[in-house]
Amino acid sequence: MPVDLTGTCLTLEDGRTAVRFERTYDHPVERVWRFVTDADELVHWFPSRAEIELRPGGTVAFSGDPHMPPSTGRVVHVDPPRALCFDWGGDELCFDLAEAGDGRTRLVFTDVLGQADAAARNGAGWEVCLAALDALARGERPAGPHSGTGVHWKEYYDAYIAAGVPSGAPIPDLDA
Repeated sequence: MPVDLTGTCLTLEDGRTAVRFERTYDHPVERVWRFVTDADELVHWFPSRAEIELRPGGTVAFSGDPHMPPSTGRVVHVDPPRALCFDWGGDELCFDLAEAGDGRTRLVFTDVLGQADAAARNGAGWEVCLAALDALARGERPAGPHSGTGVHWKEYYDAYIAAGVPSGAPIPDLDA
């Protein structure tokens, strides 16, 4: 069964490759901000537990991802409750929130890639993660992106490759 891809692969003005996703949630900006900054919310959808020091230059501690060892990142930009960018494993993750009317919020999530050939791999991973965020926003309590529920990552990965999105980056647990 084909999957619907919600990410767009693009080349930024500075030449870097990124994968961008947009979502609209039936929650005010402040609530969606907690989804993307609070460790107890992130654990339900983000690939790692992320403890974020919400200040420019603040530390982001990542743990609990079965495919990666614990690591740290750095907050590149923060403007609560509208924008957050931090680095993670060579990528820069940016969350931009805007009011969408009627108490709704538009989230634009951009993964600025450290390697262009990671676009299909990361795009597929974010599809799974953002599906868990979508469930959380609907009031469900997803077990997290590594729980194995929902559409499998490989289906998204194959669809991104078929769409011509750059690929070839190593895949944890498959390219061991």
